[in-house]
Amino acid sequence: MHKLTGRLVIATHNAGKLREIQALLAPYGVECLSAGALGLPEPAETGTTFTENALIKAHAAARASGIPALADDSGLCVTALGGRPGVYTADWAQRQWFEGPAGRDWYMAMGKVEGLLCEQGPEADRSCWFACVLALAWPDGETAVYEGRAEGTLTWPPRGTLGFGYDPVFVPAGGAMTFAEIDPAEKHRISHRADAFAKLVQGQFGA
Repeated sequence: MHKLTGRLVIATHNAGKLREIQALLAPYGVECLSAGALGLPEPAETGTTFTENALIKAHAAARASGIPALADDSGLCVTALGGRPGVYTADWAQRQWFEGPAGRDWYMAMGKVEGLLCEQGPEADRSCWFACVLALAWPDGETAVYEGRAEGTLTWPPRGTLGFGYDPVFVPAGGAMTFAEIDPAEKHRISHRADAFAKLVQGQFGA
């Protein structure tokens, strides 16, 4: 089984995700290269689960670059909405008249979630969780997958400017501030991505 050493392509064009992943990997001496900086295209995310989409992205980046690649697929899952938006988290932020990441309107996406909850009335269940799957792929096709989760509740209106995506409406379990209000170092400690990374570190570095 391969172990992670040296250079690693981070298969994302999302600057927020890239910063978080670089910070989490920094202590392990791994040189992170972004798919965007290498000019790698974004593959179509045709999977119906976080794992399928993460593997699609990791395999594509590893094949195109010739070095190991790490892909993240994550999203917000709302209990009262049957786990939606889930794997379609980013799609809910997509403005139909503009293609690509720059066309994502996260305030619109947060508003869509809130609107659907409001339709259920004031007693709607506002519990939710962020899910994260990290997929490592090597050029020879070997893979490793790690799953993480962070429980929380939804608040409205959005608060904070430090996060990205749905962070301004997500209050982690036991907390009072949103992911967009707390210090990034604290978010890195308790987030769904941190949970998945702890499992990756254990599996890859034995730490």
